[in-house]
Amino acid sequence: MTVTLAPDYQPSEDEAFMNSIMREYFRQRLLRWRAGLLNDSCETLQHLQERGSLEADIADRASVETDRSLELRTRDRARKLIAKIDEALQRIEDGSYGYCEETSDPINLSRLQARPIATLSIEAQERHERMEKTHRDD
Repeated sequence: MTVTLAPDYQPSEDEAFMNSIMREYFRQRLLRWRAGLLNDSCETLQHLQERGSLEADIADRASVETDRSLELRTRDRARKLIAKIDEALQRIEDGSYGYCEETSDPINLSRLQARPIATLSIEAQERHERMEKTHRDD
């Protein structure tokens, strides 16, 4: 079944949670985000290849290596984010998207708008962070 979104569609608390239109909205949003990250990564790789020559000056070489290291860390973060986007797309397919992994309650729409890869409700996330802080302080 193909779902067509109105160009100005925004999910609302007034409609059934994760109905087909809402799922399609988040699916398209995740796909656009993923495509942007992949495009950025291609640009990063191209940039790294273009600057592959060794600099004669040691200060210039150090600067280039620092820039390269930063770009590679950024690329690694993007790679992990793409994996989370892929997981969210899979949850849309299997019908579990938008529901908290711990409580199975719906995740607030404003949270999903801000973080479409969210897997926990705000309450569950806060509990999770408190537990991490407690164990980290030991």
